Amino acid sequence: MRSHICCDQQIAFNGPYKLYTRLGNKLDVHEIANYDPDEFATPATTPPAIHRYGGGMAKRVQTLCQHIVTEWDGDSTVIWTRDKPTGADVLERLKALPGYGEQKARILLALLGKQLAVIPKGWREAAGDYGLSESRRSVANVVNKDTLAEVRAYKKSRRLPRRRTARRAGIDSSK
Repeated sequence: MRSHICCDQQIAFNGPYKLYTRLGNKLDVHEIANYDPDEFATPATTPPAIHRYGGGMAKRVQTLCQHIVTEWDGDSTVIWTRDKPTGADVLERLKALPGYGEQKARILLALLGKQLAVIPKGWREAAGDYGLSESRRSVANVVNKDTLAEVRAYKKSRRLPRRRTARRAGIDSSK
């Protein structure tokens, strides 16, 4: 889970597993944080790489692990357990993680609530639309092939209007 939360949704299932197997069937946040950056790039970029931009993702994962070690005593679960935080508190803590913005933090908060029973007071409200019980907007809702298909359909439906608008404005949205 510790490096999983850094990886993009599209590779959220494969990237961490690739690191896990390449690092001796373990993901130790302290070990990753202390790796020589050039050496850590190797398991991230070895084909098949953990991401389309494996070297960049290696830096992101390592930076995230360093932050968790420094700020959270090396235990990512403390982010949502220390001092009995509210959903809004957890959201702010997630947004403070390197590489996390508002949307990614809300998605992770929804994933924690929906799939891992991390349910601080107000978590659904803090997660916004991602926290809605019947929402099919993100990885937070993927529990089987059917829900994966629903999330993909939702995302596709959101991309089409943006592409049409971009074409009308003379912008190539495929780049």
